[in-house]
Amino acid sequence: MLAHLREIVLALIAPLLIMVLLGKRSAFVNDQAKEALNFHITLLIASIVSWILVFVFIGIFTLIAVIIYGLVFAIIAAIKAYNGELYRYPINIRLVK
Repeated sequence: MLAHLREIVLALIAPLLIMVLLGKRSAFVNDQAKEALNFHITLLIASIVSWILVFVFIGIFTLIAVIIYGLVFAIIAAIKAYNGELYRYPINIRLVK
């Protein structure tokens, strides 16, 4: 659950630490930590692109959308993980396998 709450807890550090330290104990924890890490990497890439687009004015809207998307889906994922359900983010670049 903590891995998904990056917006509230820690940036990319929380899912990475959970994956490394607790991932060997449980396949579920390892899977969800990887999913959260991939999601936060995706959000980081989208945020960087949005900051660049701020100079073209459309970036303000995309940055707001990225922030809202990140918060909403991180909360949904945390609730699902707390209930023991596997969760996959709708838009996610899966770099960490």
